[in-house]
Amino acid sequence: MASYKIQRVKGAEGSTVYPYEAAGHYECVTTRLHDPADVNDGKITMGITYFVPGGRTDFKSNAMESVYYILEGEMTLKTDDGETVLKAGDSFHCGPGCNKSVTNTGTTVTQMLVVLIK
Repeated sequence: MASYKIQRVKGAEGSTVYPYEAAGHYECVTTRLHDPADVNDGKITMGITYFVPGGRTDFKSNAMESVYYILEGEMTLKTDDGETVLKAGDSFHCGPGCNKSVTNTGTTVTQMLVVLIK
């Protein structure tokens, strides 16, 4: 039997969206939409991170597959292969152990949907 969870927008009745501290993240607000315990086998984490101009992450890897989707604004993505600018509507995927970082080099707050898969 499949399980499901509906997440309401932050501040709405029934919403369980919450901010948290993410190591290696600077000048941003990280929010959690779904924890690993929310859906089926607990292999997915999903959230939205709000980066102010200059907000960034450390250049490092993690043990999870990562998918970033830019909802608003733009981010400069750095990988071992170089740098590129991601704009609203762009996405990035990498496997576990890949070095990466993002920096808001724009002039407005960037909203980035983050999906992590174990």
